[in-house]
Amino acid sequence: MHTYVNSLRHSLPYINAHRERTFVVMLPGESIAHENFSNTINDLVLLHSLGVRLVLAFGSRPQIESRLEILGSHSRYHKDLRITDAATLSCVLDAVGQLRAFIEARLSMDVATSPMQGARLRVAGGNLVTARPLGVIDGVDYQHTGEVRRIDSKGIKRLLDERTIVLLPPLGYSPTGETFNLSSEDIATRAAIDLQADKLLLFCSEQGLLDASGQLIRELSAQEAQPHLEHYTKHKKLEQAELLQAAANACRGGVARCHIISYHTDGALLSEMFTRDGCGTLVDQGLFEQVREAKIDDVGGLLELIRPLEEQGTLVRRSRDLIEQEIEQFSIVERDGLIIACAALYPFPEQATGELACLAVHPDYRHGGRGDVILDRIEQRAKALGLVSLFVLTTRTAHWFQERGFQAQPITMLPSAKASMYNFQRNSKVFRKTLSQ
Repeated sequence: MHTYVNSLRHSLPYINAHRERTFVVMLPGESIAHENFSNTINDLVLLHSLGVRLVLAFGSRPQIESRLEILGSHSRYHKDLRITDAATLSCVLDAVGQLRAFIEARLSMDVATSPMQGARLRVAGGNLVTARPLGVIDGVDYQHTGEVRRIDSKGIKRLLDERTIVLLPPLGYSPTGETFNLSSEDIATRAAIDLQADKLLLFCSEQGLLDASGQLIRELSAQEAQPHLEHYTKHKKLEQAELLQAAANACRGGVARCHIISYHTDGALLSEMFTRDGCGTLVDQGLFEQVREAKIDDVGGLLELIRPLEEQGTLVRRSRDLIEQEIEQFSIVERDGLIIACAALYPFPEQATGELACLAVHPDYRHGGRGDVILDRIEQRAKALGLVSLFVLTTRTAHWFQERGFQAQPITMLPSAKASMYNFQRNSKVFRKTLSQ
């Protein structure tokens, strides 16, 4: 009794910390087939009852393989990715449909012998993941194998607000009505980033991530992942590599903490969430991130960030001398000495407007909302200068600005000093946003 009471008392701070937080949980197909899955479901229900907002992304790899074996067929792989032809897609749809029904049934149990008695859970899914084809790589057509294009974060949040557990199968649908076989790790990672989830929980066959000597790695920052990824790749430890890559990507995308735990161990989820030491591997952001105005020492980092976009034609080319002269116009997002986002503000005070220019985000951090962070910084700077609007010239990112309140304008609406320098060959579109006061 004393041990039980102490355990409950020690868990109270974590119960309070997790309430109303969003957790994305990745359940591989192997975990669903494991004998411990009923305990995992019970623990997930307990989290839900304690106020945690749950999104469950599940996989189906062994179930697909089983169906292919029955048909006397087998999967073809390229670079460790399944090639989903028409026959394989039929097996994918069958496996995913049965798994979804099975998970929903387990979450609906309400018998006297079940820990879920009286829980009355609601589970929902649907076309919440938009996908696109992976296409042809090295001459190999992946056919119905796809990748995540977009997560319906608004729809998921609406369901979570209604205290519904959201279920995300490893399928995605295209605007043209096609169905694609997706990686559950990819779905879970993108969902965690787009929802800005508080945690991403990844189940695996090991206790967590293991080092070269086979010992459990208790904690790891995203910046420390690369040597371990190289080790896992070299020694063909595909599961460990995929999970660490997913966790590192999620952290770079803004998810504070990712936990990798075993689906073999009864109570692993609760131990990881409600005890100080946990039982698996914690991967976190590790290092500090800040938004600030640029200094002359940042010129090299700015050039490194914007050069690829200049080569693609997304940004106008700027020389080092020009950036040095205009460094005070730039604001940046810096993470551990690396500039991961930037933008510049060029005021036109006579017209009470300013140009937003050179907005760029590092490729590794494009799903973490850094573009919005740097845009907000520029808007705050503009308002502090007494400007009432911002305008931007863009060739390839019109939709991004429109989604943030910018509206299309004719070239004639540009300040005369800017209009005189307009490059008709580049043919940039003009957008304007009125700033709230």
